[in-house]
Amino acid sequence: MRTAERLRRTWQVLMDGAPPEPPEEEPGEIVDPRALDLVLRVGELLLASGETTERVNEAMLSLAVAYEIPRCEVQVTLTSLLVSAHPGKGAAPVTGSRAIRRRTPAYWRLTALHQLVQDASIGMLELDEAHKKLAEIKQGRAPYPAWLMVVSLGLIAASGSVLAGGGPLVATTAFIATLLGDRTAAALARRGIAEFFQLTLAAAIGAAAAALVVAMGNPGHAATVVTGAILALLPGRPLVASIQDGITGDLISAGARLLEVFFLIAAIVAGLGVVVYAAVNLDVPIDVKHLPTPAAELRPVAIMAAAVISLTFAISLAAPRAVLTAAALGGALIWVLYVLARVWHVPPVLAAAVAATVVGTLANWLARRHRQPVMPYVVPAIGPLLPGTALYRGMVELNTGSPNAGVLSLIGAISVALALGAGVNLGGEFIRAFQRVGLGASGRWARPAAHRTRGF
Repeated sequence: MRTAERLRRTWQVLMDGAPPEPPEEEPGEIVDPRALDLVLRVGELLLASGETTERVNEAMLSLAVAYEIPRCEVQVTLTSLLVSAHPGKGAAPVTGSRAIRRRTPAYWRLTALHQLVQDASIGMLELDEAHKKLAEIKQGRAPYPAWLMVVSLGLIAASGSVLAGGGPLVATTAFIATLLGDRTAAALARRGIAEFFQLTLAAAIGAAAAALVVAMGNPGHAATVVTGAILALLPGRPLVASIQDGITGDLISAGARLLEVFFLIAAIVAGLGVVVYAAVNLDVPIDVKHLPTPAAELRPVAIMAAAVISLTFAISLAAPRAVLTAAALGGALIWVLYVLARVWHVPPVLAAAVAATVVGTLANWLARRHRQPVMPYVVPAIGPLLPGTALYRGMVELNTGSPNAGVLSLIGAISVALALGAGVNLGGEFIRAFQRVGLGASGRWARPAAHRTRGF
C-alpha cells in the first residue's frame, strides 16, 4: 500500500507539473501542564513527608492516569522527581522535575494526600479542585501543638528508661536530657549547622547526663538514662523506608536511605563515644557490668512503657489522631512478642525479626482495610525494640579496653535494627500476596518488575 501511494504521488507530479502539498500531521494528544504540575507537587509532598519510594511512584502514576497524561513515565529518587509525557504522532515529549530539598516527617499529610489520590482516581475530583485541595494540605497544620511534639521526644526517652529498668528519677533525668539535647539541636539548625552535628551534640548531652549520674554514685542508673535519650534519636523512620525500597527494587533510593541511616547512627555513636572517652579519662567509674540486660519477663510496667514509647513516637511524627491507639497497641504487642521469644531462648536478632513480622502483618492489614498509608502504623510500633542499650554498651566496651566486644555489640545493634525493618516489610508482603486491592493501585499486580524469568 505504501508503494502504491508513492506511485500515485509520482504520477500526480508528472501530470500536474508540481509536487503536491504534504498531508497535514494529525496533532498528538494534549498534555495539560496543570495535570503535570499536580503530579509533581503531590509526589514532592509525599516524599518530603516521609513516604516510601514505591508508594510515591504508585500515587503519581495513579494521578497521571486519572488526568489523562499520555504515556507517562515517573522516576522517583530520595532527592528528586521526574515526570515525562509522550503525546505521540510527532509531538515533542513534555518533561518536568522537582528537587526535594527538605524532608520533614508529617504523617498526617500522608493520609490526606493518599485520600486526594484515591478521590482523583475514581473521578471525584476535577483538576482545579485537586489543586485547591493540595494547597489546603500543604498549608495545613499538624494535629498537635508544637510544644506537644517537642515534649513527646522527652516522653520517648522517659518511657525508654523505664523499659530498660529505670524508675521515676531516672525517667525524669532522661526526659530533661532529651529536651535539652533537642532544643540545642534546634538552635544549631537555625544557624545552618548540618544535621550530623546536631545529632552528635544531642547524643553527647544524653551521655553526659548518664556520666553525671555515675559520678554521683549511681552507676546502675546511668545506662537506663542514656538508653532512653538515644531511643528518641534513633532513625526508625528512614530505616523502615530504606528496607522497603530495597525489597521492592528501588535500589538507588534504598542505597541513599541506608547511607542516611548510617550517618545518623554514626552521629549518635560519635556523640556517645566522645563523652564516654572523656568520662573514662576523668576517672568516672563507667563499667560495662552496670549496663542493663533486656527484660526476660512480662511486667505490666514494661508493657505500658512500650505502649507509651510507640504512642509518643507517633505524636513526634505528627501521625493522625486516629492512628494513636493502633500505634500504642502495636508497641505493646511487639514488646510482648519479643520477650516471649527471648524466654524461649530465641536469639535477639531473630526475636526482633519475628515480632516485627507479626506486627507488620497486622499493621498492613489494618492500613489496607482503612485505605490509609501504612507508615504511620508500622514506624511507631517498632520504637520499643530500637537498640539504644546495645549502642551504649558498644561505646562503653570500646572505651574500657574491650574493643572486640564493642565492635560485636555495635554490629548486633545494627543487625537488630535491620531485622526490625525487614520484619515489618515482610508483613506487608504477606498482605499484598493475599489481598487484591490496596492503596493507590498497590495490589498484587502493581509490581511488573516482580515477574522475572530467573535467567531463563
